[in-house]
Amino acid sequence: MERNPPAGTGPVHVPLGHVVANEKWRGSQLAQGIQGKFKLVFEDGLAPVDFYLSVRSCILYVTEADLVAGNSYRKRLVRVRNSSNLQGIVLVEKTPTSEQYFPAIQKFTVLDLGMALLPVASQMEASCVIVQLVQEQTKEPSKNPFLRKQQARLSEPFLLRTVQQIPGVGKVKASLLLQKFPSLLQLSNASIRDLEQVVGQAAAQQIHAFFTQSR
Repeated sequence: MERNPPAGTGPVHVPLGHVVANEKWRGSQLAQGIQGKFKLVFEDGLAPVDFYLSVRSCILYVTEADLVAGNSYRKRLVRVRNSSNLQGIVLVEKTPTSEQYFPAIQKFTVLDLGMALLPVASQMEASCVIVQLVQEQTKEPSKNPFLRKQQARLSEPFLLRTVQQIPGVGKVKASLLLQKFPSLLQLSNASIRDLEQVVGQAAAQQIHAFFTQSR
């Protein structure tokens, strides 16, 4: 199959400290959670993307209703995956209602497409994840390891809960991981060797497989 640049996945200008959101999220709990932390700009025609964090980084949000309705969400994910100019992060609502459908989207997103997937319990928790991801990008120039450790200690409980949902990770391992990798982006980019030093070989392989494409 030829990989053509999908419509709607071209470069979008995102000023520093801003998040560009699909118009459909205006007035939502998710948008309200981001506003106040960063300037939120709404635009039409962003489909299949829900939020742009930078010119190359975007969020695709799969709701509980999307999971229950079937596999229509897959087309959106594939369009972003096939775009050469975007790195997509998939946030999925994992609730008591949608939990039975979660393994299927986890396998499709992480193993088949090689995209990062993070489960969230609600739109408000998703807004916290997005804020954390944007903060990581805006604070990248800071190389002070002491400041990074402080950020890990002060990180909100949502981050600990999110990491705990990764296969092979419990509360203790999640805490250890966040001391070493104080953001979701750093954790998702960690090598197996780096992870092994924190949680051991077996858990390291599970975590690495969760974030990277099976080869």
